[in-house]
Amino acid sequence: MRALRPLRHREFRLLWAGLAVSLVGDGLWLVALAWQVIELDGGPLQLSLVTTAFSVGLIGCILVGGVVADRVSRRRVMLAADLVRLVVTVVVGLLALGGALELWQLAIGAFLVGSAEAFFVPAFTALVPQLLPEDELLAANGLEGVIRPLALQALGPGLGGLIVAAASPGDAMLANGASYAISVLCLWRMRPVPLPARAEEPAPADLPPTIEGAAVAAGTGGLGAALEEMREGWRYVRGQRWLWATLLFACIAILFLLGPIEVLLPFAVRDQTGGGADAYGLVLVLAVYGIGGAAGALLIASRRLPRRYLTVMLLAWGVGSAPVAAFGYLEVLWAMVVVSALVGVCDQVGQVIWGTLMQRRVPAELQGRVASLDWFVSLGLLPVSMALAGPAAELVGVTAVFVASGVACATVGLAVLFGLRLRQDELAHPLDVPATGAAARAS
Repeated sequence: MRALRPLRHREFRLLWAGLAVSLVGDGLWLVALAWQVIELDGGPLQLSLVTTAFSVGLIGCILVGGVVADRVSRRRVMLAADLVRLVVTVVVGLLALGGALELWQLAIGAFLVGSAEAFFVPAFTALVPQLLPEDELLAANGLEGVIRPLALQALGPGLGGLIVAAASPGDAMLANGASYAISVLCLWRMRPVPLPARAEEPAPADLPPTIEGAAVAAGTGGLGAALEEMREGWRYVRGQRWLWATLLFACIAILFLLGPIEVLLPFAVRDQTGGGADAYGLVLVLAVYGIGGAAGALLIASRRLPRRYLTVMLLAWGVGSAPVAAFGYLEVLWAMVVVSALVGVCDQVGQVIWGTLMQRRVPAELQGRVASLDWFVSLGLLPVSMALAGPAAELVGVTAVFVASGVACATVGLAVLFGLRLRQDELAHPLDVPATGAAARAS
């Protein structure tokens, strides 16, 4: 089966196994964090502060993480990030079990976990194309697209709920630490992976984890050198119309879409489907979204990369988000579930293609920085979207906000695709035939 071909490669198999287990731990952490705040007599405000600390760590470090991922062994960056998350979650868990945990300590722990995530993500994105032939990258991103929603939205939270109910939030945090330990073991067993060669310089080896080795590999030159490398990533993005146009669409889509789904969907489920089943209904709608996303990832991963890859991606994201408008009108739960599944399928189809384009059209030595810019742009407007959703619903109503969300995403997706001539761009840069060099390199 085409979707499973990347698992033939030992190094990717280890990488994917570690990611899958740690994603289950991430889903478990979300439940443990919420219940730990409750056990500390906190409320929504306190939970918001803790989750904000995580976001600040992630957003604040993501651009630096991209620079490091392009200058230091990506495998070792991921190892260091997982070791930090392992230590933090174990310490927080032990403090909770000992009755010594305070809210400020939990917030610091969340900040450190978010900061480590900021280094892990761009390194992972940039490492995958070093392990596989180009014609298997779509399937590799599809495998990630299958496991990510299932682990984060289904298996992880479900396991976390069972552990909290049977034991305590502290035990759930220790279980999360165990998931990072497994990821560390998988990364440790991988063979050293050299960085891609830069222009005018040979590919550096997978240097030992010493201060001197890290300095040499990173090409350290202080803050100025790091800022210059960030600017190099920005210059590359500005020079690639397909790249900045897609990021522009993502900014608008996140602004219009994610806030209404996260903030207003619970009220739509409660008020429009009625009764005391609103909590169950919300869980069902979100879980089916994740299942739909996994199905969409598997669907696209089982096929070749479409020749019209930008067209398929932007139609999946733009037109595929239009059904969100129906959330404002639907009065039966099963209809909301169907819409949620459909949007989930389309979202992951676009995500898998996007991840593949980042790995195939962006030069290998820039992939860490470009991936970090992608995350920075995406995460930067998420708090704004959350903040605006509630006031917008008060001003024009929940129905109008959902209609505006669906229509805006579809309109902007079509405008970017046709108005910025991305259809010509995809024909000028065909990816349906893999480059022999990448296949030979991976073999």
